Amino acid sequence: METRLLRTLVELDRLGTMRAVAEATGYGTSAVSQQIAALERETGVELVERTGRTVRLTCAGRRFAEHAVDILAAEEAARAVLRADAEPAGLLKVAAYAAAISADLLPVAGELARSHPALRLELQEREPAEVLDLLAHDRIDLGFGYDYSLFQRFAHDGAAVRMMCRTPLVLAVPAGCAVPGRIAVPRELRTLERVPWVVNSRGDQDGELVSRLCGIAGFRPRIAHRADSLDLILDFVAADLGVAVVPSFAPPRSGVRYVPMPGIEVERRMFAITRPGGHLRPGVELVVDRVIAQRARMDAADADATVAEGAG
Repeated sequence: METRLLRTLVELDRLGTMRAVAEATGYGTSAVSQQIAALERETGVELVERTGRTVRLTCAGRRFAEHAVDILAAEEAARAVLRADAEPAGLLKVAAYAAAISADLLPVAGELARSHPALRLELQEREPAEVLDLLAHDRIDLGFGYDYSLFQRFAHDGAAVRMMCRTPLVLAVPAGCAVPGRIAVPRELRTLERVPWVVNSRGDQDGELVSRLCGIAGFRPRIAHRADSLDLILDFVAADLGVAVVPSFAPPRSGVRYVPMPGIEVERRMFAITRPGGHLRPGVELVVDRVIAQRARMDAADADATVAEGAG
């Protein structure tokens, strides 16, 4: 059984229409229809139901598509085993959110350009939802995304989805904002009940985070501004236009005060993500391992800085 036929069935199950599958795979709509028909002939089972111009998978088709996902992952894993001893080479397409690119991937890309010149990284900045979409359409090989401990959207499996690190979150408030120096209990957030909030404009994760965080304290936040970068969010805060929740590694900014929240367990979690079986590709493994090493160096530097501050 040809795996390309299985891949077409999986895409039809995921996307729902022949036209969408054609756009995702590069085949014509008629070619997609012919591949599904060939799969039906080979299995002897009706996999799709045709109603006028629309199609949908039969119960047998949906069950077969679930198994096809596992078959395709096993094939990718088998190919990775064959390539395991090969030197990582060729083009590796990687997508990640801005902070991961700046702090992790750019240093790693520079290292690999020197140590593995045959491996070429193509980086693009994307939010987590965009990363998942690119992976689903087979347009990247490796993605880095994040979620929050208050609502977890990724499930670590040690393979296709691998948690890289956890980062505490802090409040970014205008320097003169009347908020405690630290949030020891959730109710202390109520000092911000009437203050506008600034969140990420690309995706709903940050807005959901703020809503849940303030919900713990017993109020609904007023989300007034949206921006697509950490720097711009901090500009809003420095201009006294609102407050925000940001990672603890946010850089110092004039007019901005950072308030830790030890009384609320909230972290940002970073993940490396591939298609099933794709994590075994040598180039992917190499990049993920180097990012882990880069993270360890950054954590060690932060620890040294903390000790130095305490000594001073």
